[in-house]
Amino acid sequence: MKVLVPVKRVIDYNVKVRVRADGSGVDLANVKMSMNPFDEIAVEEAIRLKEAGTATEVVAVSIGVKQSQETLRTALAMGADRAILIVAADDVHTDIEPLAVAKILKAVIDEEAPGLVLAGKQAIDNDMNATGQMLSALLGWSQATFASDLSVDGDHATVTREVDGGLQTIKVKMPAIVTVDLRLNEPRYASLPNIMKAKKKPLDEKTPADYGVDAAPRLEIIKTTEPEARKAGEMVASVDELVAKLKEAGAV
Repeated sequence: MKVLVPVKRVIDYNVKVRVRADGSGVDLANVKMSMNPFDEIAVEEAIRLKEAGTATEVVAVSIGVKQSQETLRTALAMGADRAILIVAADDVHTDIEPLAVAKILKAVIDEEAPGLVLAGKQAIDNDMNATGQMLSALLGWSQATFASDLSVDGDHATVTREVDGGLQTIKVKMPAIVTVDLRLNEPRYASLPNIMKAKKKPLDEKTPADYGVDAAPRLEIIKTTEPEARKAGEMVASVDELVAKLKEAGAV
């Protein structure tokens, strides 16, 4: 079984995000970029499936700017077998919208014929949480989102999902789209020898036009602003004073 893993290049989760002075977007100048953490978990799970003998090949795919090669090399260093880069933008500030990503991934899947797609539940830059669901609809495949546990047995996969009320376990028919949550696994660090080996692994470069997909944005960002700073808290001496303050503020 071949496993396909989409990965996205995003601002590193340790970096404090800043808005550009003119409000036209997020400032990416001299900012460290990394693989989306949820996608990293998906890559790790795909590699574990291969190590267990369930998967035969792991293919990483990234859609975005040419610099996404670095993200794919990270996936290859972790243990993916090969990678595909679809260069869909020249400007690092251009974010490819979920529907365009899903359409491109569908075309890649039609060509690659994987038995399973493992994706992060969302990207930490735009928090869309839509690509996996859209891809499932376009393909007509089973889907399981927010996975915290996954096991594959023949033509079915059993997935434990994190939902508002706790955990839900479902069985889906393969092929399937599974989007992963934080608690699925702990991604490995790529060793230096594997980083060197990753440089020699296959990385194909294509464009949306090669798949007959228009990736032009349909949304326009009018303005980006930072969230308001939280107001300082106020200490109270007793529960009665707290209730009185809440009543004054109209909270109770």
